[in-house]
Amino acid sequence: MTHLTIPANTPLTPLDKHWQFCVGSGHAGLALRADYGRLLKQAHEELGMERVRFHGIFGSAMHTMHSLRDILPLPGAKKYVETSFRTCGLAYDNVLAAGMKPFVELGFMPPLLAKRNSKSLMFYKPNISLPKDYGTWARYIQAFIRFLQQRYGEKEIRTWFFEVWNEPDLRIVFFRGSQSDYFKLYEVTVRAIKEIDPEIRVGGPSTSNSTWVAEFVEFCGENNVPVDFVSTHQYSGDAIGIVKDANEIQEQSVSIPKLVLDKLRNGLKCAPRDAILPAYRRFMGDETEDKDLPAHVFRTNAPIAKQRAKGLPLYYTEWNLSATFSAYSNDTRKAASYVLKTCLALEGVVDGTSLWVFSDIFEELHPFPEEFHGGFGLMTQGGVKKPAFHGMKMLADAGPARYELPGALDGEIAMAAFRGETETQVLLIRQKMKNLFELPKEQAQVEIELAHEPQRVYLQRIDETHCNPLKLWEAMGSPQVPTPAQLAQLQTKSAMIDEELPCEWQEGKLSFQVALGVNDVYFVRVVR
Repeated sequence: MTHLTIPANTPLTPLDKHWQFCVGSGHAGLALRADYGRLLKQAHEELGMERVRFHGIFGSAMHTMHSLRDILPLPGAKKYVETSFRTCGLAYDNVLAAGMKPFVELGFMPPLLAKRNSKSLMFYKPNISLPKDYGTWARYIQAFIRFLQQRYGEKEIRTWFFEVWNEPDLRIVFFRGSQSDYFKLYEVTVRAIKEIDPEIRVGGPSTSNSTWVAEFVEFCGENNVPVDFVSTHQYSGDAIGIVKDANEIQEQSVSIPKLVLDKLRNGLKCAPRDAILPAYRRFMGDETEDKDLPAHVFRTNAPIAKQRAKGLPLYYTEWNLSATFSAYSNDTRKAASYVLKTCLALEGVVDGTSLWVFSDIFEELHPFPEEFHGGFGLMTQGGVKKPAFHGMKMLADAGPARYELPGALDGEIAMAAFRGETETQVLLIRQKMKNLFELPKEQAQVEIELAHEPQRVYLQRIDETHCNPLKLWEAMGSPQVPTPAQLAQLQTKSAMIDEELPCEWQEGKLSFQVALGVNDVYFVRVVR
């Protein structure tokens, strides 16, 4: 039995909903889809997400630069080049129509500007090369900024954020260059932008695993390079390295892990199936289940990265439970419990975060057709809300003041409490990196001191039988593409519901008891 109390004199502090700063999505071409815009608007209206970030604004699907040779392979045709950001504008129009603003990730390299033909491993095959001529790249960036200013106005563009590239430390995936190559690319890019408008906000290095922050800030300071914010990323299921000491500058060389190389050499060695997903899952696995990954990597690294940012705003522009696309856990309540506990632990540490991603309209490695395929999204492709969406909705509904409860997040059952105009709310999370379903439920006894007897006490929860559309989909027979009627059934039967919670009121104290399974989330709402 876990006993948790909220005394009447518990101090309150404003709740910093840093998770509403931004949310991620796939690559820019997807933002042209009608269903993308519909689900993005839902993330804004129901979860309060303010911005959206995606890869590949200069990717091939956006048609920003072509030569006549792309149309007619005639002698001398490559000398005739056109630059157009029309399609980029259509993507940003859809973002603004959803009530959100773009968090602009500048990348990747248009083939006509690339030093070499270096294709990423991503499904949409962006070119991740350095520019062959930095002057031409700078003029291209300036043309892009001028296009945005003309279309949306200088005042509007100053409310956006511009981030140079994505995860340049991952050379096999996103950048064919060294750290010094990236720093040069950043310098050329930011100077080109600031030459047009010094008030446009630009930052980087947008690295994985909280790396390069100290080196990046030091480079910008020593070379008088403009920088308005620092950005980096962190996953628990991508724990290649951990920043251990605020005084230690850790160099990180990323390569394909030996386990992956062994799998590539040996093949799948299993009977073929009629779908890619089962085979891909056997190859990739689920790190959060296969390894004893710590749950605190992000919570450990963020304060160190904040110190290394030297007073600059720090934004984590990608994060989630696992960086393994297709991991079964991404569709389960484990994602909800991890995301909620991490959000609460990082309050007051970072200036903003961007959960990766808002929906499974996503094609980084493959456009998996299955409605539930372990995608990173808070919603499926069809818009079905996953457990993590419901968890974020709990945080969105939390009151604007949070009770200061030192150590309340440290136990197996973590607690946070909030106060709104008419409610006191208690969030209970039993978070574990492995889904140990054989463990018995853990009882939690909560006692709250209140000035007056509450009018109503009710419960919202995420567990095996509540807010679990994956289980319902599997019971349907796992239809690859559910019909509209099936999607409606999944939404309705997995919707968040209000349940009256038995409780006791005695001598100014409200008490109640709940039983939480592994990775369950309970949100108790006390109407005063």
